[in-house]
Amino acid sequence: MNIQHQLQHIQQTIHTLCEQVHRPSNSVKLLAVSKTKPVSDILTAYQAGHIAFGENYVQEGVEKIQHFEAQGIKLEWHFIGPLQSNKSRLVATHFDWMQTLDRVKIAQRLNEQRPANKAPLNVLIQINISDEESKSGIAPEAMLELAKQIENLPHLRLRGLMAIPAPTTDITEQEKSFKKMAALFEQLKQTFPHQPIDTLSMGMSEDMPSAIKCGSTMVRIGTAIFGERDYSAK
Repeated sequence: MNIQHQLQHIQQTIHTLCEQVHRPSNSVKLLAVSKTKPVSDILTAYQAGHIAFGENYVQEGVEKIQHFEAQGIKLEWHFIGPLQSNKSRLVATHFDWMQTLDRVKIAQRLNEQRPANKAPLNVLIQINISDEESKSGIAPEAMLELAKQIENLPHLRLRGLMAIPAPTTDITEQEKSFKKMAALFEQLKQTFPHQPIDTLSMGMSEDMPSAIKCGSTMVRIGTAIFGERDYSAK
């Protein structure tokens, strides 16, 4: 798979989708999900002009971050997987963003463990918008309370919300979930006007058009950029 070509194609698709719903083309950021992919693929994407990457596995992500830091290459790293308490220090130390925050305990640990010489860790509250027992994320009605707790943690910076709705090819169902997220996002911004809340991370390859139509500001795309993933080592 030609990673440079795929990146250009997806960026053009995002641009077209934004035009269709009368949004600025730069209002949606592309996060390249690089989990299970080698550093050579990430380097190819970087050489094509991309800098924001998402990782689901803590140790794998840290190894990649350290590899590029050793090369003097500054990338933007987002942790987008479920986080166990015993691995919070690694995320707090190495990543720029934590997109899957859904517990006060994890927020407190990340705040305590964020190095003093680094900027605050950007965090998104993960919402379990489809009410799936198997999914991480908090219930929508618990969002504001968690946000209040985060507001009091100086080494975290609340930037918005993230969701992984139940997969469906039904456009109506996709939009139903995304519209709920957009409403929660507006509620969060209005309740915390002094926080830099600007990110609504929702939408992947299958549902990106619906997500952008409903107000997503960040889409998370992996396979369509890097090809099928190899989970044999996981």
